[in-house]
Amino acid sequence: MTREELFQNIKRKQSFLCVGLDVDLKKIPQHLLSADDPIFEFNKAIIDATADYCIAYKPNLAFYECYGIKGLQALEKTVNYLRTNYPDQFIIADAKRGDIGNTSKMYASALLENGGYDAATVAPYMGSDSVKPFLGYPGKWAILLALTSNPSAAEFELQPLEKGGYMFEEVLRTSSTWGNADNMMYVVGATQATMLTQIRQIVPDHFLLIPGIGAQGGSLEDVCKYGINSKCGLIVNSSRGIIYAGNGTDYAASAADAARQVQSQMATILKDYNI
Repeated sequence: MTREELFQNIKRKQSFLCVGLDVDLKKIPQHLLSADDPIFEFNKAIIDATADYCIAYKPNLAFYECYGIKGLQALEKTVNYLRTNYPDQFIIADAKRGDIGNTSKMYASALLENGGYDAATVAPYMGSDSVKPFLGYPGKWAILLALTSNPSAAEFELQPLEKGGYMFEEVLRTSSTWGNADNMMYVVGATQATMLTQIRQIVPDHFLLIPGIGAQGGSLEDVCKYGINSKCGLIVNSSRGIIYAGNGTDYAASAADAARQVQSQMATILKDYNI
């Protein structure tokens, strides 16, 4: 999916919401556990309920890999279901890969060539060797970790440099030369919203994937105040706040209500910015 196609979806749906499909069998409604594939049954219902209100889905691969082959099969069925029934959705493999050489090439091939994803998250701290293999697929994206919300992010990402600024800013400046705004995005945690002004000075045109609104406490208003651009430039993710909004037989309807509320906020914001 190209940047223009993504932007047109945002305008058409008046939404820049991404629903994170982080499936934990301990948290899904218990009646689903008797199904042949409870993970896929859960995902299918969530997708059908929320697809009108979002423009992207983000399965976190760890939540599938931990269940072995059954989890991976459920993930494959989920991606195929999206591709068949909701082809306009942007699908992000939240894989956080970060190796080099042939290994990085194989990761990129697995996710972007054979896995059916539009994008994959990548850790850039081993340098361009970790990222460039993901940039070799037209219409596909590498989403680089830039500034995350976890407390220990300060141990590296927020380390001050002798020449001024922070480590994450150097990562942004250097990595932005490896690709461009048409094939590279950045992850910025929603609780780091005030840093978005500095980030936009370095990468004004790139899309930013923003996790952390809802259950993690990030503010959608602050994210937009500091991070939105003329093409929106934001994909804001909510996982637990939507997929676990309800835990009974009406869980899908609860997820739809939660997604609709976020989309309604986003529509108001987009209107305010004439998008």
